[in-house]
Amino acid sequence: MTVPLTPTERLGPLPVIYRDARLIAVAKPPGMLVHRTALARGETRFVMQTLRDQIGQHVFPVHRLDRPTGGVLLFALDSEAAAALTRAFTGHRVSKRYLAVVRGWGPETISVDAPLREEDGIRPKAEMPAHPALTHFRRLATAEIPVAIDRYPQSRYSLMEARPETGRRHQIRRHLARCGHPIIGDAKHGKGIHNRYFRDHLDCPHLLLSAVALEFRHPFEGHQLRLEAAPDDHFSALLARFGWQAHLTRNDAHWMTPATGAARAEPIDALL
Repeated sequence: MTVPLTPTERLGPLPVIYRDARLIAVAKPPGMLVHRTALARGETRFVMQTLRDQIGQHVFPVHRLDRPTGGVLLFALDSEAAAALTRAFTGHRVSKRYLAVVRGWGPETISVDAPLREEDGIRPKAEMPAHPALTHFRRLATAEIPVAIDRYPQSRYSLMEARPETGRRHQIRRHLARCGHPIIGDAKHGKGIHNRYFRDHLDCPHLLLSAVALEFRHPFEGHQLRLEAAPDDHFSALLARFGWQAHLTRNDAHWMTPATGAARAEPIDALL
């Protein structure tokens, strides 16, 4: 039996990680579309519209997270800020950090420099141009459980850190699958028997990929701003269950300065 995600209609307000006069960052729940698309198919709640109604003003998207991926999602609050942040993302001046739970024991460190073709579902992928794609991976922790899920008497998994330098669609998923370590919950690139075990026995019904940090120079303040998001409850509980809780993050924001290090950046209104 499939364990569904929490229906978005029953979710509360989006958690605000940081807000000032020009930008706002929230923790996106996994399973929630950022905006209306052809994939909506009956969905009634989207991050953009929910946040707009929540704060009472228009928001401008400056990057994206796939529907099944949760984590830090940044918006601008005016067109000038949107243009500045978009330039930062397209100019690769934003540092992005993800956590992923994968099958097998991943490599300690590896950089995957493998071009990717767009998968738009309309034209054959072979006809699509290949775009440069680079992701740096680091293994943070491993676990072995005494369950014969596949053909071995034990099953091994890793917690991987991913730092993509480019932003191709499904880049992290595709690069990890290329390494032979697909993300748990990835129906397209992973293995169903492992995905089903995590869904049915470990209460993990979705893709175990979370955008846990963004760091960039604030376009108007001139300082580095680091935004962090906690993985959702299913993901966090799994990290604790596997003894990986030291790698948990929380919703937070910090100014990063050479002189003082990290100084907490308080959201204007965390109750929005």
